[in-house]
Amino acid sequence: MSNGASGAARVSACLGFDFDAISLWIGSMGSTSPSMLSRGEFGAVAVPRILDLLERYQARATFCVPGHSVYAYPDLVRRIRDAGHELGHHGWVHENPQKFDRDGERRNLERGFEAFDKVAGVRPRGYRSPAWDFSEHTIDLLLEFGFDYDSSCMGSDAYPYYLRQGDRASATEPYVFGEPVELVEIPVTWGLDDFPPFEFVWGMNSGLTSPSDIEEIWRGDFDYAYQHCPGSVYALTMHPQVIGRGHRMLMLERLLEHISGHDGVEFETIGAYVDRWRADNPLDRWKGEHPEYAASGTRGAG
Repeated sequence: MSNGASGAARVSACLGFDFDAISLWIGSMGSTSPSMLSRGEFGAVAVPRILDLLERYQARATFCVPGHSVYAYPDLVRRIRDAGHELGHHGWVHENPQKFDRDGERRNLERGFEAFDKVAGVRPRGYRSPAWDFSEHTIDLLLEFGFDYDSSCMGSDAYPYYLRQGDRASATEPYVFGEPVELVEIPVTWGLDDFPPFEFVWGMNSGLTSPSDIEEIWRGDFDYAYQHCPGSVYALTMHPQVIGRGHRMLMLERLLEHISGHDGVEFETIGAYVDRWRADNPLDRWKGEHPEYAASGTRGAG
């Protein structure tokens, strides 16, 4: 039985754009330097050219936006919405959930929802954690707020899976696997993210890799999924302020041309893919078919 979603698509290409803008440099980098913040401002320059490229390929994408960025660039957020793209929740000011207690993390989620409601009149169904990090409370809170899916974890590549609630990690005791819950994970990887190879950050990230090197990696993962993983999802994570530079936009255009040249491939939002996948893989049946994800308790301890 296939692990993927049924339908016409052999591979669903889910293009993700994290429109962090200035919030990345305030929240994650802890900076108020005008020069550093201006790097985020370039994201607003890049979004229109990205939207134009997506329109040429009739590609629908998912834009994950912190609430702080929603307020900073309301016209662009509404333009993304009006072009038929999905808006995803990306925290408040690109903060790491690990740095907050439960109430603080809840408030960041609330502030993100408030921004989307006031500016765009939408309530995101999906969440992508800033820094791709979870606290011990994150899954509980995502369920509390009624999210349908997350796209922050890395436990698979071509196929989604259900996240678990109640895992316990210890350096002295066996790992305890929690119980799968109704929260679909669209897996990500740093290898399909533009920030590590491209963005230069003093003392943190060398960046400035040649686009041809990254194009080879990104094409390779797509080609593998197409050849070996029917019904799979190919999820890219990009940032307008990174991918939007001219030489990288040319690389992205070449990649979209390569993907679109394959029969049975569809560019769609993460939410659209999740709806089909969940219908084909109800939680109770999926748990029985995937004990590597779904087993609860400890394994091999005795």
